[in-house]
Amino acid sequence: MNTSGKLTNLQLELLKIFHYDLAESQLKDIKSILGKYFAETASTEMDKLWKQQGWSNETMEQWVNEHLRKKG
Repeated sequence: MNTSGKLTNLQLELLKIFHYDLAESQLKDIKSILGKYFAETASTEMDKLWKQQGWSNETMEQWVNEHLRKKG
């Protein structure tokens, strides 16, 4: 995340494309499209990580149990 006060390349590109007011429904649609895009990208990256690390549902169960033991 950019916290320097400068706009990111994505923000600059969106400003070029959407230099006019949108109807609220259009804005809502665009937010949904962007949200889906980033969710799919994150999911794809997690799938790659799971495969690279050899993780499974059993791995997740182990992590949950470790977390619960440390908490109690």
